[in-house]
Amino acid sequence: MSEIRRRTGPFRDAASLGSFWSDAHGIGRLGYLVGAALIASGVIHGLILIVGGGCWEGPLSLRKPTTFGLSFGLTLLTIVWVSSFLRLGERTRKILLGGFIAACTLETALVTLQAWRGVPSHFNLETPFDALIARVLAGGGMALVAIILALTVASFRSNPAVPPSLRLAIRVGFVSLMASLVVGALMIAKGMMLVFAGQPEAAYATGGTLKPTHAVTMHAILVLPLLAWLLSFTDWSERRRVGAVATAAAGYATLAAAVAIANVTGVQPGQSSSPLIAISATGALLVLATGVLAAVSARHG
Repeated sequence: MSEIRRRTGPFRDAASLGSFWSDAHGIGRLGYLVGAALIASGVIHGLILIVGGGCWEGPLSLRKPTTFGLSFGLTLLTIVWVSSFLRLGERTRKILLGGFIAACTLETALVTLQAWRGVPSHFNLETPFDALIARVLAGGGMALVAIILALTVASFRSNPAVPPSLRLAIRVGFVSLMASLVVGALMIAKGMMLVFAGQPEAAYATGGTLKPTHAVTMHAILVLPLLAWLLSFTDWSERRRVGAVATAAAGYATLAAAVAIANVTGVQPGQSSSPLIAISATGALLVLATGVLAAVSARHG
């Protein structure tokens, strides 16, 4: 029985989902609780937006607390789980996860607060309070970058207790997440430069143009380790599992690259050229096909 299977429980046993909670202690359980609360917040705001018929676009839309709650909640749950496979001292783990929990909560809470106040959360320096919120959000973003960088470095430390397929998935996932945070920082920097240049409307209109790239690179840290975990319940050799993870990682990178190219060249998602559509579709199909094959093999394994 592989180490990853021992730590996460049988895939085919629904009750084993509780092992994620039972294997976590202290800061890990807090992370799971906060992550679930952030997701719940995102769902609630999404329902309010749908039922109320609000606008999905613009800096004042409830879409922002919806997407922030869902994205930060899901990412927090993922980081708590994935970090359990890293070689970290207990004190270091508590500091990094504690900081990540605080930053995720702060970012989501401030965006939600500004949405209910009816004012933009980012690039807003209209009043001293709004300026403080914008600066705290920027500070929280910098903290997230520092924490994820530390976890990315830790993921490249050898850990014999973790199978090579999972190590590869975690490393690629963290590198992709770092890229996502760098893109996010670039968007904030661009928006703030426009604000300081006296062009706040341009900041709201163009500051978030790289959102698709930011989004697609953010969740490789969930998709690839989840695939590696699923593969641990097949009867495949570890070499074959590594190959499957590498294939999915290549597909994910291909998809992300296509989205990034479309972003940088100013091509809208619904207006992509045929080559870009083909490239992104190929990448997505590689990831999907690998996941389906793993699920089928795990079921019969």
